[in-house]
Amino acid sequence: MLHQANFTDFDNASEWAERGQHWLQEIAKSGRTRKRRERNSTPLILCGHGVSLRIEKGALVIRDGFTHYPQKQVCHRFFRGDLALPPRILLLDGSGTLSFDVLSWLAEQNVALARVKWNGEVATVASGSGNAADREKVQWQVDIRDDLARRITFGVDLIRQKLTNSIATLEQHLPASKAGDLAIAKARLGADRLAVETHFDLNDIRAIEGECAAAYFAAWKNLPIRWIGTSRHPVPEDWLTFTSRSSLTSGRNPKNRLASHPVNAMLNYAYAVKLAQLQIQAIADGYDPTVGIMHNRHQGSPAFVLDLIEPERPKVDATVLAFIQSRSFSGADFIIRSDGVCRLSPQLARMIAAITHA
Repeated sequence: MLHQANFTDFDNASEWAERGQHWLQEIAKSGRTRKRRERNSTPLILCGHGVSLRIEKGALVIRDGFTHYPQKQVCHRFFRGDLALPPRILLLDGSGTLSFDVLSWLAEQNVALARVKWNGEVATVASGSGNAADREKVQWQVDIRDDLARRITFGVDLIRQKLTNSIATLEQHLPASKAGDLAIAKARLGADRLAVETHFDLNDIRAIEGECAAAYFAAWKNLPIRWIGTSRHPVPEDWLTFTSRSSLTSGRNPKNRLASHPVNAMLNYAYAVKLAQLQIQAIADGYDPTVGIMHNRHQGSPAFVLDLIEPERPKVDATVLAFIQSRSFSGADFIIRSDGVCRLSPQLARMIAAITHA
C-alpha cells in the first residue's frame, strides 16, 4: 500500500511538471519578438516559490520562482534606462522577497508592480510613478459622484458599452443556440431600455444589467472543455462542460471569488489581471482609483477601477473563451482544495495573465 501511494505521488508530480513545461512553451510561442531599439511593452510575469527581486550594483536582478521539478530558475538583469525593462511586473501568488531598494528603483524607472492572489483578487498595486493625482481629473470624479443625474448617466453609458461588447462576445465566441439568441436579444433590449427609459437611481441600471448577465452566462452552459489524460488524472464530471458562473462553494455569488469550476477560476484570474492593468493606467493618468462613480467606495477598494472594468469584462471573456476552445487541459493544471475551491497551476495562471495583457 505504501509503495502504491509513493508511485501515485510520483506519477502526479511527473504530470504536474509536464503540464508546467507545456504552459511555459505555450507562453514562449505566444510572445512577440521585440525589434531592435524598440522599448519593451510586455509585462514581466512571475510566479512560483522563491521569487527574488533585488538591486545588485545599481541593476535590478529578478529571479523567477520554481513551480515544478526539474526546472531551471530564470534570471533577469535590468539596468537603468534599459529598453528591455518591462512597463510593469506582475506577481502571481507564490512566495519570495523584495527590498525597499527595489521599490525605489522601480519608482525611479516608472515600472509598476502588481500582485494577484491565487483566488483572483488583486492584493496590491504600486504604480511606478506613484499616485501623482491630477487635481482636475479627481475633481471631475468627485463632481460626478456627488451629482445623482450625472452619476446615473455615467452608469448608463458604462453598462450600455458592456452590453454591446457582450453581444460581440456571444456572436463571435460561442456556437449558435437558442440560449445564445435569447442572451443577444436580452442584451439589445437592455441597451435600448438604458437609452430611452428614465432612470431614477443606480438600482434600475443594475437590475437591467443583472437580467442580461443571467442570460449571458446561461448561453455559456454546456460549453465543452477538452481534457487529456483523464485516466491518469480524473476530473469531476461537472468539469466536462461549463455549468454556471456561480460557485458551488459559496452559493449564487455573482463575483464567484471561490471558484469551484476551472472556467470560473480562469475568469477570476483574467479579471484580476485586467483590474491591475486598469488601476496602473488610472493612476498614471492622474485619477484617484478609490473614488468610484457607479461603484461605491469601500475601504481600500479601487472603486473607480471597478467602474472602468465593466465594459472590458466581455472582452476578457472573449479572450478566455477563445483560449479554452483552442486548448486541451489536464487535471494536473488545477488543484482542488479541501473546501472544493479550484485553483490554477502557477504556469497556467501565468498563461492566463499573458493572454489577458496581450
